[in-house]
Order: sequence, then structure tokens, then C-alpha cells
Amino acid sequence: MKALPHRTEASACEPPPAAPAPVPHFVIEAGRGSLWDALGELCQHRELLYFLAWRDVKLRYKQTALGALWAVLQPLLMMVVFTLLFGKLAHVPSEGLPYPIFAFAGLVPWQFFQSAVTQGGASLIGNAQLITKVYFPRMAIPGAAVGAALVDFAIASIILFAMMACYRIAPGAGIAMFPVLVALLAIFAGAVGMWMAGMNVKYRDIKYVLPFMLQLWMFATPVIYPTSFVPAGWRWILALNPLTGIIGGLRAAVLDKPFDWPAMAVAAALTLGSAAYAVWSFRRMERSFADVI
Repeated sequence: MKALPHRTEASACEPPPAAPAPVPHFVIEAGRGSLWDALGELCQHRELLYFLAWRDVKLRYKQTALGALWAVLQPLLMMVVFTLLFGKLAHVPSEGLPYPIFAFAGLVPWQFFQSAVTQGGASLIGNAQLITKVYFPRMAIPGAAVGAALVDFAIASIILFAMMACYRIAPGAGIAMFPVLVALLAIFAGAVGMWMAGMNVKYRDIKYVLPFMLQLWMFATPVIYPTSFVPAGWRWILALNPLTGIIGGLRAAVLDKPFDWPAMAVAAALTLGSAAYAVWSFRRMERSFADVI
């Protein structure tokens, strides 16, 4: 019979083996910095923003027979319909301009806004796999929708200038304000699209509400009628809509009409305020995107 090993006093006093050190865990999450920190982070990832925008452009017209011509056909067909209904039948005034060119000059920026907001509102849901796998500024996804819509806006603007040449309308010195107003329009479209994208992750009803909201918004904006068409007592309501000053300013810049500077100033203030709130709200919601989406 084998004897058991003798347990010495020294071995009895030895401390138990130390527990293995815990493995560190790193959590990567959205920062809680200021608005400038968020914009700076987005600027650092501008190459990703460009890549996502170009991807959206290619996917939008993939396997379509007309391709980028859809960017022109939509406002053109709407212009024809509104010219017949409002220009010929309802005799809506057009500030001394031919109604087709007046309507098209308003429909081009509106189509850009509508497309940017619609695509931006659905962008996070459409990129769910990308969001759950890697960290990057989530604002780049709805921002890419604005970039893709700018391509369509550029194509439609070429047709607008071609129509102006046919009607022998030349832009004046006010055309210098065109890039500034386009920037304001892009910022406002990005703000609305970003906020809708964040809300759409939490409340999937947004995809049903958004088209209806945009349809009402169009008729509440002087796109197919001038601001003077609205009674003077109600124009202050239109001024609360940033698109009133922006689209009116774009139409004045292109068609050589006087600017409504107070309306444009109010639109600029509301646009910047909307953008600040949208970024703040989006950054609060984005911490739970990967869990909810």
C-alpha cells in the first residue's frame, strides 16, 4: 500500500495561487462633446462620407433604363401638371414670369429637399448591418443621403438654366447668392433627414408619416405659387417655414428678381437652429442605435 505524501508545515502555510487578472473590456461609443466636436469628427471621416454618398448614387439608378434622367423627369413632369392646373386653369400669378419656368425654379430645390429627407430618414434602417459591426460617426449615413441628392440637384439645375435660355431669361448679379442658398438648403435638409433617421430607429411609424408630412409641407411652401399669393395677414406663418426664404431666395437669384432679405435672414436663423438641435438630438439617440436597430 502506497503511503500518502507527508504535508509539511511550510507547505501548509503557502498562500493559495493568485486569481488570473481580469481581461480588460473596451467599449467604443459615441462621444458626448459639443456640436463643434461632432462636426469635427464628421470632417475627419469625410472620405467615408464621400464613399457612402457615391454608393447611394450608384444604387439609386442601378438597373434603371433611364438612369440619372429620373432626376430631371420628376420635376419636369410635375411642372407640366402644375402648369396645366395652376397656370392655365387656376391662373395662379407667377411674378411676371412664364409659369413653367417659375414653377420649375421652385420644384428643383423642393425635389432636392424631399429626396434628401426621404432617403435620409430611411438611411439608418437601410444600413443596419454596417451600424452594428463597426464604429464611425453615424451622422455620415444621413449626410450621405444629402450628398447623393446634391448630384440630382446639379443635373436638374442644368436643365433649369437651359430652360431659362429658351425663355431668354438671364441671371443677374444675385446669382452670387446661389451657392450660399444651396448650402442653407443642404444644411436644413440634412438636419430634418438626420432627425427623422434617429426617430425612425425608435419609432418605425416614421416611414409612414414622413411621405404624408412632406406632401403637406410642399403646399405650405411657396413652390408653385408666389408668397404674394397668400393674404398679408397669413404671411407670417409662411415665414416660420425656412424653405419659404430659401426657395424664394433661390428663385430670385436664378431669375434675377429682388431678394426678400428679411425672409432669408429668418430662414438662415431657423436653419442653423434646426441643425444644432438635430445634431444634439441625434447624438443622444445614437448611443442606443446598435441595440435597437
